[in-house]
Amino acid sequence: MSYYQSGILAAPVPSQARHLFFALESIAALPQALDQLLARIDGASAVAGFGASLVKALGARVQGLKAFPGLTGVGVDNPSTQHALWVWLHGDERGELMHRSNELEAALAPAFRLVQMNEAFRHKTGHDLTGYEDGTENPEDEAAVAAALANGDAGLRGGSFAAIQQWQHDFKGFAAMHSQERDHIIGRRLSDNEELEDAPESAHVKRTAQESFTPEAFLVRRSMPWIEGDKGGLMFLAFGHSFSAFEAQLRRMSGLEDGIVDGLYRMSRPLTGGYYWCPPLLDGKLDLRALQAA
Repeated sequence: MSYYQSGILAAPVPSQARHLFFALESIAALPQALDQLLARIDGASAVAGFGASLVKALGARVQGLKAFPGLTGVGVDNPSTQHALWVWLHGDERGELMHRSNELEAALAPAFRLVQMNEAFRHKTGHDLTGYEDGTENPEDEAAVAAALANGDAGLRGGSFAAIQQWQHDFKGFAAMHSQERDHIIGRRLSDNEELEDAPESAHVKRTAQESFTPEAFLVRRSMPWIEGDKGGLMFLAFGHSFSAFEAQLRRMSGLEDGIVDGLYRMSRPLTGGYYWCPPLLDGKLDLRALQAA
């Protein structure tokens, strides 16, 4: 039986998903709500993450957990929209996910209030809506375990730290660019997904090359596209044994490391940002011993 929430490392990403973000409304109602959460989160079809404010409300502390830090660079704004609880529902059918999210929302009330919901889906075999493949450089197998899962004592081993940003793309502006300009923003050719040796230093691939950081900044990405009306983009989701790799990449993307801003900001912008701790599993349920012992 898995000691971590298996949906974190399951590949490929699910065909359909929902991201649910909850605010904490009643501390008095928390014990009952947590019982309901434990009964509904299996770590596979439903992954849960606790925000720092929820952990604090429980009188506990998880080393390394904090609120998402809004980062601002030249012409770059990475906002913080931190919430108390995040649940990532997986499935194959949108209607099923709607019913499951409604049931979860009702079960967690009045302790939690749903404040944001984003539907996401797998495009082609794991592509962004721009057509470029996403997660090409993801570590695999044991390397993925090492990148995504934390070590430590009981209640911490197998936990993971999730970083989430909702990015909105400028599809019309991106489509108006010459194909080479688009490739240079990403750093890969759309036609064959090959990395471009002559891509500019602002290319997204070069900005986020995981092995180019000291220490190396490996993450496991599970991003999925989203669409709402005529708007759309990417629900960026990355798991790490800490937030250090994600923050190193985001700072470099924002130009805070060397003054070079990632070309991605020319065609997309983040609308949200949140950090969450995903507890490990014990006997098929969320292992909250780290919160009880703190």
